[in-house]
Amino acid sequence: MLKKILAIMAMLFAAASWAAVDANKASDAELDAIRGVGPSLSKRIIDERKKGGDFKDWHDLMSRVKGVKEKAAAKLSGEGLTVNGQSFGGAAPPAKVAKAEPRKDKAESTAKKADNKP
Repeated sequence: MLKKILAIMAMLFAAASWAAVDANKASDAELDAIRGVGPSLSKRIIDERKKGGDFKDWHDLMSRVKGVKEKAAAKLSGEGLTVNGQSFGGAAPPAKVAKAEPRKDKAESTAKKADNKP
C-alpha cells in the first residue's frame, strides 16, 4: 500500500514539474522555479510586465525583456514557460526586405551577348 501511495505522489510531482508557467500570470517564485530563469530574469520579466502590460506573444517578450532572444526563448519554452498559453514557435517574424532582382542564368546572358555581336 505504501508503494502505491509513493508511486502516486511521484506521478503527481512529475506532472506538477511539467506544468506550464505563463509569463503574464506567474509570480516571482513561479518564474524562478523554471530551469534557466533566475531571480534577475524573473524580476526583469515582472518589471516589464508591470511597465508595459501583458506580453502579446513570444516576440513581444523577446523585444521587451533584456537577455531573452530566440535561443533563450526556445530553452525556456522547453522548460515550461509560455506566453498567453503558447510555447515558443521558432524564428522571429521575417523582416521586410526589398525584393531583389532575379539572377540571370549565366548561359542565358552569354547567349544574349553572342546574339548582339555584329
